[in-house]
Amino acid sequence: MTDHKLRWGIIGTGNIASRFASQVPTSKTNEVVAVGSRSLDSANAFADKWDIANRHGSYDDLLADETVDAVYIATPHPMHVEWAIKTAEAGKHVLCEKPLAINRAWAEAMIEAAVRNDVFLMEAYMYRCLPQTKLVAQLARDGELGTVHQIQATFAFNASFNPSSRIYADELAGGGILDVGGYPVSMARLIAGAATGQPFQDPAAVSAVGTVGETGVDEWTVATLFFDGGVTAQVSTGVRLGDKNQVRVYGSKGYLQVDDPWFGGDGKPTHVTLHKVGEEPREISAEPALIYTAEAEAVQAAIVAGAKEAPEMSWADTLGNLTVQDQWRAAIGQQYASERDDAIIPTATGRPLTKRADAPMTYGHVPGVDKQVSRLVMGVDNQQTLPHAAVVFDDFVERGGTTFDTAYIYGGGRGEKLLGQWMQSRGNRDEVVVIGKGAHTPYCDPESITRQLHESLERLQTDHVDLYFMHRDNEDIAVSEFIDVLDEHFKAGRIKAFGGSNWSTARFDEANAYAEANSKQPFTLLSNHLSLARAYDVPWAGCRHVADDESQEWLRERQVALFPWSSQARGFFTGRAKPEDTSDAELVRCFYSDENFRRLDRARELAAAKGVEPTAIALAWLLHQPYPVFPLIGPRHVSETRTSTPGLSVTLTDEEVAYLTA
Repeated sequence: MTDHKLRWGIIGTGNIASRFASQVPTSKTNEVVAVGSRSLDSANAFADKWDIANRHGSYDDLLADETVDAVYIATPHPMHVEWAIKTAEAGKHVLCEKPLAINRAWAEAMIEAAVRNDVFLMEAYMYRCLPQTKLVAQLARDGELGTVHQIQATFAFNASFNPSSRIYADELAGGGILDVGGYPVSMARLIAGAATGQPFQDPAAVSAVGTVGETGVDEWTVATLFFDGGVTAQVSTGVRLGDKNQVRVYGSKGYLQVDDPWFGGDGKPTHVTLHKVGEEPREISAEPALIYTAEAEAVQAAIVAGAKEAPEMSWADTLGNLTVQDQWRAAIGQQYASERDDAIIPTATGRPLTKRADAPMTYGHVPGVDKQVSRLVMGVDNQQTLPHAAVVFDDFVERGGTTFDTAYIYGGGRGEKLLGQWMQSRGNRDEVVVIGKGAHTPYCDPESITRQLHESLERLQTDHVDLYFMHRDNEDIAVSEFIDVLDEHFKAGRIKAFGGSNWSTARFDEANAYAEANSKQPFTLLSNHLSLARAYDVPWAGCRHVADDESQEWLRERQVALFPWSSQARGFFTGRAKPEDTSDAELVRCFYSDENFRRLDRARELAAAKGVEPTAIALAWLLHQPYPVFPLIGPRHVSETRTSTPGLSVTLTDEEVAYLTA
């Protein structure tokens, strides 16, 4: 930036890019200096029209332009994720047209790129930057309507039907919900939040009806958002049916009407109308502003202040909005072909998936597996869709992760299917370590092991799992029967090493005594619970922990590879656990004790000294045990993976390890 004037480059030369380019020159703090298109002719025509100095015949060339500080991305929706990430990697700030991505999962990948590259990122809901929108929120915040109860917001239009147009094309993520439906959703969430003194509020539930057309995109739909506290919102959108695009807010004292909510006059005088009981309608004026100028100035102000996100549309606000849009589409049965479970899904950047040079992962060796086994293991049980799985799994691999933990029962088999399709898309089955589990109660018997294993392999689209755990034990069945069937699958190459999850150490030893006496493959792996917070109970029937002194001595003597589940003690070290907060009954039952709260205090003390979070200390404690430990983690979002990995780099002395559990 020169003299705090933000220098913009524009990616894309369509209508919305033209509107941005036409207004930004009116700003004293912003200027457009470059444009990039997929052809130089297109870039030249656009630049000539808007008097832009630098023209580039590719997006990559624009990102290499040293005169550009920030990039406005105005491409079709599906291209946002790739070019936002590449812009961040080029060290340039990002303003990306809405929707930030076609679903929440891809948006998380974009935000993660902004975090990793220390750049600004904002979703371009330009109306959020207008004085009129801020006035509406302030009126709700000040209680002018009394108790807010109902919000109505609409943005719909009727476009001529053309199956190949952006509005109707599946491959371009057409339809109303993503094109303009995010406006009423974001306004409703803004007002619901303002009414309760928050920047925004996310609904607790979403219901909807609508019409999905022949091309697979939503053509008209209406949804109801249910907020905690009793507020509801009716939001509607369409691309094949128009409506009166306005916002109404109803409260105990009257109602507020906004007749031009999405453009706010666009430089012309504008107002909202307040209707209150016993009073004449009152028009309240808002300062006029050009919508794209206001947006650029909001970005510039945040960047000058050293912020990486703007209050007008924060990252959490964007993710909340996309969550509702995902739920809205799901409620009416709309899904793009690129999101389906059988899609060959690309990486966010379109580049081959590789480990980053700064990846923090460390590795261990497990007998029988000739691959590096990452010391952190990704749980495959929290991913809802293939894009969600792809984003989380790709991020894990980029951080150096190699090992994935799945099970026959996870999501009724959906976890295995998502992992299998992701591996098929990436072509990386030979590089990753797959943990399979079967024989969960009540199907914990030799016959079920065989039946489930074959089904799991089919779901995973592979002929073997690298590591296999019996998910439970059944002490009514002799260990010999289990060893016999597992040895059979080992010799057939379907599993490379095996062990027990939630097995007692005594039964483990008994199984291996039988294996040794009969020249069978033994158990070499154990997956019981262990964390820095000592377990006093387990969350599910049939589970076992190895937190007791006798089990710890057994692990030290046997040097069995331990894959502990719930290695972060259900979030005990994240700040969720407080002696006075007993709202999470399972957390209380399993981990609340004076001893564990002392361990939490010590973890916080060491975390402060080492500049990390307490969760990193809890993870480092596991990794510093005197036997092989490969903690299982279950992140739902890439941000949770990011906060787990610092534990890999924390060094604890023997005295500090002992101090944490003293």
